[in-house]
Amino acid sequence: MGNRADDEGTDVELYRKPLTDTVHADTPTGAPEQLLALLDNLGFERNTVQPAGASGPTYVWHEVPAHLSEDEKKQLGSRAVPSLLMAGYVVHIPDYLFDAAAYRSAAAEIRAQRTAPTTPAPSAGASSRARSVRRAG
Repeated sequence: MGNRADDEGTDVELYRKPLTDTVHADTPTGAPEQLLALLDNLGFERNTVQPAGASGPTYVWHEVPAHLSEDEKKQLGSRAVPSLLMAGYVVHIPDYLFDAAAYRSAAAEIRAQRTAPTTPAPSAGASSRARSVRRAG
């Protein structure tokens, strides 16, 4: 079994399996669980093949759910890229799978989450000194 992420030196290699409509998201052999879980959370389905013998690597890959339409498959893959990049992973998605609008939408959602206030606004009874300390911090 080949692994495109190992071959290409990426953390996630998105591609359509030849002669099928299956979209794969390959990760390197021995990829960290954090990366695999992120792909799970982004909507990809995890697949695993154990070696026949007692030794050898366990193959893990992800696929876009088969029930999705072609446009939905492109959107899922494209929407995953900003989250993967923000997590520090090297990702390759070919032009034939890339949906620019879905990518921009996902990137905008990430920006909005990052700029959202993380602390609640002070109550009306808080002193002005306490409010300025909160803003400075």
